[in-house]
Amino acid sequence: MCGIIGYIGEKPVVPVILDGLRRLEYRGYDSAGVAVVHNGVVHLRRSAGKLACLEEALSLAPLDGDYGVGHTRWATHGRPTEENAHPHRDCTGRLVVVHNGIIENYIELKHELQREGHRFVTETDTEVVAHLVEREMRGDGLEHAVRRALLSLRGLFALVLISADDPSKIVAVRNGPPIVVGLGEGEFFVASDIPAILSHTRDVIFLDDEEMAVVTRTGVQFTDYAGGTVSKVTQRILWDPVMAEKAGYKHFMLKEIFEQPWAIRETVLGRTSVEQARVFLDEARLGEAAVRSIERVLILACGTSWHAALVGKFLIEQLARVPVEVDYGSEYRYRQTIVSDRDLVVVITQSGETADTLAALRAARRSGPRTLAICNVVGSMATRETDGTIYTHAGPEIGVASTKAFTAQLVALHLLALYLAQGRGTLTPEEIRAQVEGLTQLPLTVEKVLQLAPTIEEVARRFHSRRDFLFLGRGIHYPIALEGALKLKEISYIHAEGYPAGEMKHGPIALIDEDLPVVALAPGDHVFEKMVGNVQEVKARGGCVIALTTEGDTRIQALLSPVLDVNLQLPATDPLLSPVVMVVPLQLLAYYVAVRRGCDVDQPRNLAKSVTVE
Repeated sequence: MCGIIGYIGEKPVVPVILDGLRRLEYRGYDSAGVAVVHNGVVHLRRSAGKLACLEEALSLAPLDGDYGVGHTRWATHGRPTEENAHPHRDCTGRLVVVHNGIIENYIELKHELQREGHRFVTETDTEVVAHLVEREMRGDGLEHAVRRALLSLRGLFALVLISADDPSKIVAVRNGPPIVVGLGEGEFFVASDIPAILSHTRDVIFLDDEEMAVVTRTGVQFTDYAGGTVSKVTQRILWDPVMAEKAGYKHFMLKEIFEQPWAIRETVLGRTSVEQARVFLDEARLGEAAVRSIERVLILACGTSWHAALVGKFLIEQLARVPVEVDYGSEYRYRQTIVSDRDLVVVITQSGETADTLAALRAARRSGPRTLAICNVVGSMATRETDGTIYTHAGPEIGVASTKAFTAQLVALHLLALYLAQGRGTLTPEEIRAQVEGLTQLPLTVEKVLQLAPTIEEVARRFHSRRDFLFLGRGIHYPIALEGALKLKEISYIHAEGYPAGEMKHGPIALIDEDLPVVALAPGDHVFEKMVGNVQEVKARGGCVIALTTEGDTRIQALLSPVLDVNLQLPATDPLLSPVVMVVPLQLLAYYVAVRRGCDVDQPRNLAKSVTVE
């Protein structure tokens, strides 16, 4: 959630930190601050609101520093005010900390420290950390004081600290939320996510839980909480820094919607052979014997990734003939779950750092199943804790509302389903070849869908003032109805519901009137006639319909009013690839509606890109 960056090197410190914070804005925040050490003194600037407010404060009272830290805060404890903004100081003002996560026992620690004479000036849990470390400072180094303080903390947190009493040193700690260390030429970085430092270095090291990085001008030392040396592997990030820029688009979300043909192509590239009618997933580390031994697939995910998982259930069950269970990561570990070593547990997470999904993975792993991550970030926690990985090569996704990462996840799940089918012999080579050909043609099909953007923008103009939407789909398109509804409410703040179309008469039909737009996903598949019936039910009750149908199919068009209703015709594709084709216009509809309503598309209120705390 919160954005963290620390820098030590030869460049001017404040511009590096501000640039890093700007690149982390997508994570969501409500205040910001920066602290630097210069000539043995800690200097601090903070402000409520967006980075522009912090930049204004810095223009009025400029800072210069030898090294420093910055932070964008998403409020959990205490209102989003300048006083509660990070960094936070100890009593001396010579030590500061920035923090992502939650200190669960901060109230009892605060009372204990107050009894000892420590003075608190904020409502936050973070300030407790500064005073704890202050209490433990004994002249043997900041990292030793931090280790002693950690013994008192409960919760999930990422901490980055600097102290004027231990100069030219940054100490970073991970216990849950991500921390990445960047290695440059004569300079070093600490950040909560890769985009913050991508314009400076592509060589990064991810901290694991209960690890510490001690960063100085001469290098980085990695240890565990007890101080034992930890061996780490440097990861080379292949994302182009330009990919994290808007490249002329008004919003990151729009750019990322239009990058989907590229993201799909990159995710398929090198993993299929039309000639051999085969799928290659070496990184999944699932040999033929392992594939044949799988009795069940369990997919764990949250939010948009959970919708991808539901599509994956249809794909795997139909192609590989393996039963699939899909569960919310946030709910899974609170049940008495049943997992065996004959199961394959798949976690889906764009960032690889989603707290609920990681916790669910760890709960499932205790029973000894094979594990697999579908993830977009090389070296992230999910990829390090699973037996194998299928990377979605979507590049950095900055917009909070996931678009290209979602469609790349759908493609990765399709590849997994084909790989399992291949290993289990449930498809013939000709059937596999047909699916592979469809995947290779999918980017071109999505490009054709994107050409409908002006038409969809006009639809948004007509419907942007509505207060409610209902999205309907059947079979493999039911999860896409859920995703379309989620996108709309995430960024436009319109109440929207996604439903299996067959369930409409079991409740939602009571809502239908002339003010409720019903988005009907109706490709020409085996349940098309059932969808026709649902559209007829909506029209019989005076509702208006936005229908997504297959190009050339006019059967639903005949039911619609040319004045009140809309029929978006999409290119034909294989029914199992259709979810990718169907979701793109729903993304565009949500985007253009939100723009019309004047919403902050890339940073919707109350939301963060990576949910790294429960």
